[in-house]
Amino acid sequence: MSDKEKRHSISLSTEQIECIRNACIEAAREGFRDASMSGLCMEGAIEAAIGSIQSLDIHHKIKETPKDD
Repeated sequence: MSDKEKRHSISLSTEQIECIRNACIEAAREGFRDASMSGLCMEGAIEAAIGSIQSLDIHHKIKETPKDD
């Protein structure tokens, strides 16, 4: 099985999905806030927020959240 197939075959619990969603929201808020405080324009702050989401370690978040079976 290729890496791409493995990524698509991951089974996540509702708790894990919620944890990932919350982590993305928090990363975006922090990235936007930090960029805004640094003086970036709105567009730059949004790009920083997106970059924060992209740099999240999703596999770590999945591993640290228990599955609800």
